[in-house]
Amino acid sequence: MKMEVGNGTMITEFILLGFGDLKEFQILLFVLFLTIYIMTVAGNLLIVVLVMTDHHLHTPMYFFLGNLSSLEICYSSTIVPRMLVRFVTHNQQRSISVKACFVQFHIISCLVGTECYLLAMMSYDRYLAICKPLHYWTLMNARLSFQLAALSWISGILFSTSLIVKLSQMSFCGPNKIDHFFCDIVPDISDISCSDTHFVELQSFIYASVFTFPPFALTLSSYVFIIVTIIRIPSTSGRQKAFSTCSSHLIVVALYYGTLMVIYLLPHSRYWRHLRKEFSLPHTVLTPLLNPLIYSLRNKEVKEAMNRIFGKLSYFRKSAFKR
Repeated sequence: MKMEVGNGTMITEFILLGFGDLKEFQILLFVLFLTIYIMTVAGNLLIVVLVMTDHHLHTPMYFFLGNLSSLEICYSSTIVPRMLVRFVTHNQQRSISVKACFVQFHIISCLVGTECYLLAMMSYDRYLAICKPLHYWTLMNARLSFQLAALSWISGILFSTSLIVKLSQMSFCGPNKIDHFFCDIVPDISDISCSDTHFVELQSFIYASVFTFPPFALTLSSYVFIIVTIIRIPSTSGRQKAFSTCSSHLIVVALYYGTLMVIYLLPHSRYWRHLRKEFSLPHTVLTPLLNPLIYSLRNKEVKEAMNRIFGKLSYFRKSAFKR
Protein backbone atom coordinates (compact mmCIF):
# COMPACT_ATOMS: atom_id res chain seq x y z
CA MET A 1 0.00 0.00 0.00
CA LYS A 2 1.20 3.54 -0.80
CA MET A 3 0.14 6.91 0.52
CA GLU A 4 0.36 10.19 -1.37
CA VAL A 5 2.42 12.82 0.48
CA GLY A 6 3.05 16.08 -1.35
CA ASN A 7 4.63 15.25 -4.67
CA GLY A 8 5.78 11.78 -3.58
CA THR A 9 4.30 8.40 -2.77
CA MET A 10 5.09 7.01 0.67
CA ILE A 11 5.02 3.29 1.42
CA THR A 12 2.82 2.23 4.36
CA GLU A 13 3.45 -1.51 4.08
CA PHE A 14 6.01 -3.97 2.74
CA ILE A 15 5.44 -7.23 0.92
CA LEU A 16 7.63 -10.11 2.13
CA LEU A 17 8.17 -12.47 -0.79
CA GLY A 18 9.42 -15.29 1.42
CA PHE A 19 9.50 -18.61 -0.43
CA GLY A 20 6.70 -17.65 -2.81
CA ASP A 21 8.82 -18.70 -5.79
CA LEU A 22 8.57 -22.33 -4.58
CA LYS A 23 4.81 -22.59 -5.05
CA GLU A 24 4.78 -26.35 -5.61
CA PHE A 25 6.58 -26.94 -2.27
CA GLN A 26 4.47 -24.69 -0.02
CA ILE A 27 2.74 -27.53 1.87
CA LEU A 28 5.99 -29.48 2.23
CA LEU A 29 7.77 -26.38 3.55
CA PHE A 30 4.87 -25.71 5.92
CA VAL A 31 5.14 -29.20 7.42
CA LEU A 32 8.94 -29.00 7.60
CA PHE A 33 9.11 -25.61 9.35
CA LEU A 34 6.15 -26.43 11.61
CA THR A 35 7.94 -29.59 12.77
CA ILE A 36 11.18 -27.67 13.35
CA TYR A 37 9.31 -24.95 15.25
CA ILE A 38 7.51 -27.41 17.53
CA MET A 39 10.76 -29.26 18.27
CA THR A 40 12.59 -25.97 18.87
CA VAL A 41 10.03 -24.63 21.34
CA ALA A 42 9.62 -27.99 23.09
CA GLY A 43 13.38 -28.59 23.44
CA ASN A 44 14.18 -25.09 24.66
CA LEU A 45 11.15 -24.95 26.97
CA LEU A 46 12.25 -28.23 28.55
CA ILE A 47 15.68 -26.73 29.29
CA VAL A 48 14.12 -23.62 30.85
CA VAL A 49 11.82 -25.72 33.06
CA LEU A 50 14.66 -28.03 34.16
CA VAL A 51 17.02 -25.16 34.97
CA MET A 52 14.32 -23.35 36.98
CA THR A 53 13.01 -26.36 38.93
CA ASP A 54 16.07 -28.56 39.56
CA HIS A 55 18.49 -27.13 42.14
CA HIS A 56 21.28 -29.38 40.80
CA LEU A 57 21.28 -27.20 37.66
CA HIS A 58 21.58 -23.91 39.55
CA THR A 59 25.11 -23.31 38.27
CA PRO A 60 26.53 -20.57 35.99
CA MET A 61 26.68 -22.91 32.98
CA TYR A 62 23.00 -23.84 33.17
CA PHE A 63 22.05 -20.27 34.04
CA PHE A 64 23.54 -19.23 30.69
CA LEU A 65 21.83 -22.17 28.96
CA GLY A 66 18.49 -21.16 30.47
CA ASN A 67 18.97 -17.65 29.12
CA LEU A 68 19.90 -19.03 25.70
CA SER A 69 16.87 -21.31 25.58
CA SER A 70 14.52 -18.47 26.59
CA LEU A 71 16.05 -16.34 23.86
CA GLU A 72 15.67 -19.07 21.24
CA ILE A 73 11.97 -19.49 22.04
CA CYS A 74 11.39 -15.75 21.55
CA TYR A 75 13.57 -15.70 18.43
CA SER A 76 11.77 -18.57 16.69
CA SER A 77 8.35 -17.31 17.74
CA THR A 78 9.08 -13.89 16.23
CA ILE A 79 9.90 -15.35 12.80
CA VAL A 80 8.43 -18.79 12.16
CA PRO A 81 4.66 -18.45 12.95
CA ARG A 82 4.20 -15.57 10.51
CA MET A 83 6.18 -17.52 7.92
CA LEU A 84 3.94 -20.57 8.44
CA VAL A 85 0.82 -18.44 7.85
CA ARG A 86 2.21 -17.32 4.50
CA PHE A 87 2.74 -20.91 3.39
CA VAL A 88 -0.98 -21.72 3.71
CA THR A 89 -2.45 -18.37 2.64
CA HIS A 90 -0.35 -18.11 -0.56
CA ASN A 91 -0.47 -14.49 -1.76
CA GLN A 92 -2.55 -13.36 1.20
CA GLN A 93 -0.94 -12.17 4.44
CA ARG A 94 2.37 -11.43 2.67
CA SER A 95 2.07 -7.73 3.43
CA ILE A 96 3.23 -6.20 6.68
CA SER A 97 2.84 -2.60 7.78
CA VAL A 98 5.96 -0.47 8.10
CA LYS A 99 5.43 -0.15 11.86
CA ALA A 100 4.96 -3.91 12.31
CA CYS A 101 8.04 -4.46 10.16
CA PHE A 102 10.07 -2.18 12.44
CA VAL A 103 8.79 -4.00 15.53
CA GLN A 104 9.77 -7.40 14.12
CA PHE A 105 13.17 -6.14 12.99
CA HIS A 106 13.77 -4.53 16.39
CA ILE A 107 12.99 -7.73 18.29
CA ILE A 108 15.07 -9.89 15.95
CA SER A 109 18.12 -7.61 15.95
CA CYS A 110 17.92 -7.32 19.74
CA LEU A 111 17.83 -11.11 20.16
CA VAL A 112 20.59 -11.69 17.59
CA GLY A 113 22.88 -9.19 19.30
CA THR A 114 22.15 -10.73 22.70
CA GLU A 115 22.81 -14.26 21.47
CA CYS A 116 26.14 -13.29 19.92
CA TYR A 117 27.49 -12.17 23.28
CA LEU A 118 25.66 -14.85 25.26
CA LEU A 119 27.42 -17.57 23.23
CA ALA A 120 30.74 -15.87 23.94
CA MET A 121 29.99 -15.76 27.68
CA MET A 122 29.13 -19.46 27.60
CA SER A 123 32.42 -20.30 25.88
CA TYR A 124 34.31 -18.25 28.48
CA ASP A 125 32.47 -20.14 31.23
CA ARG A 126 33.51 -23.48 29.67
CA TYR A 127 37.09 -22.21 29.36
CA LEU A 128 37.23 -21.46 33.09
CA ALA A 129 35.58 -24.77 34.01
CA ILE A 130 37.96 -26.89 31.90
CA CYS A 131 41.21 -24.91 31.92
CA LYS A 132 41.04 -23.43 35.44
CA PRO A 133 38.89 -25.88 37.42
CA LEU A 134 40.48 -25.07 40.80
CA HIS A 135 39.69 -21.38 40.45
CA TYR A 136 36.35 -21.76 38.65
CA TRP A 137 34.01 -20.91 41.54
CA THR A 138 36.18 -17.96 42.50
CA LEU A 139 36.25 -16.53 38.98
CA MET A 140 32.71 -17.47 37.84
CA ASN A 141 30.31 -17.00 40.74
CA ALA A 142 26.55 -16.44 40.61
CA ARG A 143 26.89 -12.66 40.73
CA LEU A 144 29.33 -12.50 37.81
CA SER A 145 27.27 -14.89 35.67
CA PHE A 146 24.20 -12.72 36.26
CA GLN A 147 26.15 -9.57 35.34
CA LEU A 148 27.49 -11.16 32.13
CA ALA A 149 24.04 -12.36 31.06
CA ALA A 150 22.53 -8.96 31.87
CA LEU A 151 25.30 -7.24 29.90
CA SER A 152 24.46 -9.43 26.88
CA TRP A 153 20.75 -8.54 27.04
CA ILE A 154 21.27 -4.83 27.71
CA SER A 155 23.85 -4.39 24.93
CA GLY A 156 21.57 -6.13 22.42
CA ILE A 157 18.60 -3.96 23.42
CA LEU A 158 20.54 -0.68 23.39
CA PHE A 159 22.22 -1.16 20.01
CA SER A 160 19.03 -2.45 18.39
CA THR A 161 17.00 0.45 19.78
CA SER A 162 19.49 3.04 18.54
CA LEU A 163 19.28 1.56 15.04
CA ILE A 164 15.50 1.30 14.96
CA VAL A 165 15.12 4.91 16.18
CA LYS A 166 17.11 6.09 13.17
CA LEU A 167 15.16 3.83 10.81
CA SER A 168 11.82 5.13 12.12
CA GLN A 169 12.84 8.66 11.16
CA MET A 170 13.30 7.67 7.52
CA SER A 171 10.70 7.75 4.75
CA PHE A 172 10.14 4.90 2.30
CA CYS A 173 9.02 5.46 -1.26
CA GLY A 174 10.90 2.86 -3.30
CA PRO A 175 9.83 -0.70 -4.18
CA ASN A 176 7.88 -2.16 -1.28
CA LYS A 177 8.88 -5.78 -1.95
CA ILE A 178 11.47 -7.43 0.32
CA ASP A 179 12.84 -10.76 -0.91
CA HIS A 180 12.99 -12.38 2.52
CA PHE A 181 10.88 -14.44 4.94
CA PHE A 182 11.16 -11.88 7.76
CA CYS A 183 11.47 -8.11 7.97
CA ASP A 184 15.21 -7.62 7.45
CA ILE A 185 15.17 -4.21 5.79
CA VAL A 186 18.75 -2.98 6.34
CA PRO A 187 20.36 -4.79 3.36
CA ASP A 188 17.66 -3.27 1.09
CA ILE A 189 17.56 0.14 2.75
CA SER A 190 19.22 2.03 -0.12
CA ASP A 191 16.60 0.69 -2.56
CA ILE A 192 13.42 1.16 -0.55
CA SER A 193 14.14 4.45 1.24
CA CYS A 194 14.04 7.92 -0.27
CA SER A 195 16.00 9.36 2.68
CA ASP A 196 19.77 9.53 3.02
CA THR A 197 20.78 5.99 4.03
CA HIS A 198 24.54 6.38 4.49
CA PHE A 199 24.38 6.86 8.27
CA VAL A 200 22.03 3.90 8.77
CA GLU A 201 24.20 1.65 6.60
CA LEU A 202 27.31 2.71 8.52
CA GLN A 203 25.55 2.23 11.84
CA SER A 204 24.34 -1.20 10.76
CA PHE A 205 27.86 -2.21 9.67
CA ILE A 206 29.33 -1.08 13.00
CA TYR A 207 26.54 -2.85 14.89
CA ALA A 208 27.15 -6.10 12.96
CA SER A 209 30.93 -5.83 13.42
CA VAL A 210 30.72 -5.21 17.17
CA PHE A 211 28.33 -8.13 17.69
CA THR A 212 30.15 -10.68 15.53
CA PHE A 213 33.93 -10.20 15.47
CA PRO A 214 34.71 -9.67 19.20
CA PRO A 215 32.43 -12.44 20.56
CA PHE A 216 33.50 -14.84 17.81
CA ALA A 217 37.18 -14.10 18.56
CA LEU A 218 36.55 -14.69 22.28
CA THR A 219 34.68 -17.92 21.54
CA LEU A 220 37.36 -19.17 19.16
CA SER A 221 40.23 -18.36 21.55
CA SER A 222 38.36 -20.02 24.44
CA TYR A 223 37.96 -23.22 22.46
CA VAL A 224 41.61 -23.15 21.37
CA PHE A 225 42.66 -23.16 25.04
CA ILE A 226 40.05 -25.83 25.80
CA ILE A 227 41.34 -28.08 23.01
CA VAL A 228 44.95 -27.64 24.19
CA THR A 229 43.83 -28.69 27.67
CA ILE A 230 41.89 -31.66 26.27
CA ILE A 231 44.98 -32.91 24.42
CA ARG A 232 46.68 -33.32 27.79
CA ILE A 233 43.94 -35.63 29.09
CA PRO A 234 45.58 -39.06 29.59
CA SER A 235 42.40 -41.06 29.01
CA THR A 236 41.72 -41.75 25.32
CA SER A 237 37.97 -42.18 25.85
CA GLY A 238 37.79 -38.97 27.89
CA ARG A 239 39.73 -37.12 25.21
CA GLN A 240 37.44 -38.38 22.45
CA LYS A 241 34.30 -37.46 24.41
CA ALA A 242 35.61 -33.96 25.15
CA PHE A 243 36.66 -33.47 21.52
CA SER A 244 33.23 -34.61 20.31
CA THR A 245 31.47 -32.15 22.61
CA CYS A 246 33.76 -29.20 21.81
CA SER A 247 33.73 -29.82 18.06
CA SER A 248 29.92 -29.88 17.96
CA HIS A 249 29.81 -26.64 19.99
CA LEU A 250 32.35 -25.00 17.70
CA ILE A 251 30.59 -26.08 14.49
CA VAL A 252 27.24 -24.60 15.62
CA VAL A 253 28.90 -21.38 16.84
CA ALA A 254 30.91 -21.00 13.60
CA LEU A 255 27.74 -21.59 11.57
CA TYR A 256 25.89 -18.93 13.57
CA TYR A 257 28.55 -16.21 13.45
CA GLY A 258 29.63 -17.11 9.91
CA THR A 259 26.20 -16.68 8.35
CA LEU A 260 25.69 -13.37 10.18
CA MET A 261 29.01 -12.07 8.83
CA VAL A 262 28.15 -13.11 5.28
CA ILE A 263 24.74 -11.40 5.41
CA TYR A 264 25.60 -8.15 7.16
CA LEU A 265 29.30 -7.49 6.60
CA LEU A 266 29.95 -8.46 2.99
CA PRO A 267 29.10 -5.92 0.24
CA HIS A 268 25.41 -6.08 -0.70
CA SER A 269 25.87 -7.34 -4.23
CA ARG A 270 23.07 -8.92 -6.23
CA TYR A 271 24.67 -12.35 -5.79
CA TRP A 272 24.62 -12.16 -1.97
CA ARG A 273 21.11 -10.67 -1.93
CA HIS A 274 19.86 -13.64 -3.92
CA LEU A 275 21.33 -16.04 -1.34
CA ARG A 276 20.32 -13.99 1.72
CA LYS A 277 17.30 -16.16 2.53
CA GLU A 278 19.36 -19.33 2.33
CA PHE A 279 22.13 -17.89 4.52
CA SER A 280 19.55 -16.67 7.04
CA LEU A 281 18.05 -20.12 7.61
CA PRO A 282 20.94 -21.46 9.77
CA HIS A 283 20.85 -18.69 12.37
CA THR A 284 17.06 -18.19 12.34
CA VAL A 285 15.79 -21.78 12.12
CA LEU A 286 18.62 -24.29 12.52
CA THR A 287 20.64 -23.05 15.52
CA PRO A 288 17.56 -22.49 17.75
CA LEU A 289 16.79 -26.18 17.16
CA LEU A 290 20.36 -27.43 17.60
CA ASN A 291 21.36 -25.39 20.65
CA PRO A 292 19.35 -27.39 23.23
CA LEU A 293 20.52 -30.64 21.60
CA ILE A 294 24.18 -29.65 21.42
CA TYR A 295 24.58 -27.79 24.72
CA SER A 296 22.07 -29.40 27.06
CA LEU A 297 20.10 -32.52 26.24
CA ARG A 298 23.24 -34.67 25.82
CA ASN A 299 24.64 -33.65 29.24
CA LYS A 300 24.63 -36.18 32.03
CA GLU A 301 23.32 -33.60 34.54
CA VAL A 302 20.39 -32.68 32.28
CA LYS A 303 19.48 -36.34 31.71
CA GLU A 304 19.51 -36.92 35.46
CA ALA A 305 17.35 -33.81 36.00
CA MET A 306 14.89 -35.11 33.39
CA ASN A 307 14.70 -38.48 35.16
CA ARG A 308 14.07 -36.74 38.48
CA ILE A 309 11.28 -34.49 37.19
CA PHE A 310 9.60 -37.29 35.21
CA GLY A 311 9.94 -39.53 38.25
CA LYS A 312 8.14 -36.95 40.39
CA LEU A 313 5.40 -36.57 37.77
CA SER A 314 4.96 -40.34 37.65
CA TYR A 315 4.74 -40.49 41.45
CA PHE A 316 2.11 -37.73 41.61
CA ARG A 317 0.11 -39.42 38.85
CA LYS A 318 0.13 -42.75 40.69
CA SER A 319 -0.83 -41.04 43.98
CA ALA A 320 -3.74 -39.26 42.28
CA PHE A 321 -4.87 -42.52 40.69
CA LYS A 322 -4.89 -44.34 44.07
CA ARG A 323 -7.05 -41.62 45.59
